[in-house]
Amino acid sequence: MAIVNNLCVFINVSFLLVFLSFSASAERQKTVEFNVKPGGVVHTFKEAVKEYECSFTYASQGGTNEQWLMSVGLSDDDKLFSCSVWRPQGKSYLFFTQFKAELKGTKIKFANAYSQTAGAGHSDVPLKPEEFTIGESTVTHTDGKFSAQLSKLTAIGQTRHDEL
Repeated sequence: MAIVNNLCVFINVSFLLVFLSFSASAERQKTVEFNVKPGGVVHTFKEAVKEYECSFTYASQGGTNEQWLMSVGLSDDDKLFSCSVWRPQGKSYLFFTQFKAELKGTKIKFANAYSQTAGAGHSDVPLKPEEFTIGESTVTHTDGKFSAQLSKLTAIGQTRHDEL
């Protein structure tokens, strides 16, 4: 258990360091609000910075619309693009039948998904590794293994930006 806790601390600190390397300018970082809508219909929400785009595609059931946030950011050196999608109130009450995040123009170097986000005395609760799959540019639910609980998804991709 200590190894798992140390790994979680390392990942959180690593993410924080990467996040802090992102500029706060409007051209390089933005956070937008959107509604996650139940009803079993597939929906997609997209946001971009320069030529890099994050899209979040999902279908969910139960409850009513929930307010979620998407943050996208590009590092000062244009080498890392990040995308986070989360419910700021913590745990979502919707049941997700599917989800996929795609980072266009990048190769994912880190990603994680959570059933509960930090807040109100609770900490982030990551999904089990077998519940989702990290591909070259996507993070998706794993059919038959995903528990239908999602409250946060984070991905950091290395851009294909090359110095001349």
